[in-house]
Amino acid sequence: MMNILEVNKIVNILLILVVVYFIFTFVNQQAKLNSYNKDISYYTTQIEELKEKKEELIATQENVNSKEYIEKVAREKLDMYLPNETVYIDINK
Repeated sequence: MMNILEVNKIVNILLILVVVYFIFTFVNQQAKLNSYNKDISYYTTQIEELKEKKEELIATQENVNSKEYIEKVAREKLDMYLPNETVYIDINK
């Protein structure tokens, strides 16, 4: 039969193992929580940027048929100009 000292040693060892397990689990869970918080921050920033871009696209969509927008696109992207308009080209570009 085991005496009381041997039982106490076994109980103490088991108690230490349980405490170490809980500490390890706590540290591991805290690391995961920090990682998730970083992900939340990143995706929140992405959502805000995409909302701003969506607003810009809605504004562009509302103006796409306006005369000013058509003229702007024709000038900037198609290099088109009004008749009898003098065009100056910067050779330093």
